[in-house]
Amino acid sequence: MFMKDRQSGNLVEVLGLSELFDPFQKKVAGRFHAGEEMADPANFTKTDLGFPSGEDMPRCWVDPEYRQS
Repeated sequence: MFMKDRQSGNLVEVLGLSELFDPFQKKVAGRFHAGEEMADPANFTKTDLGFPSGEDMPRCWVDPEYRQS
């Protein structure tokens, strides 16, 4: 799945979808998709990512207490 890095605007390929969907995980493994060479995997903070359309991630992906509100 591709997400967008809010700071750079570049696409990030998320390598672990279970980490992305887990609200208890603060970071996900991924790699930038910019330039001609494949970037090395890195950890990205989930709050720094969004959908390529500009939408935020669903609250249930980032907030472990989303059901209590």
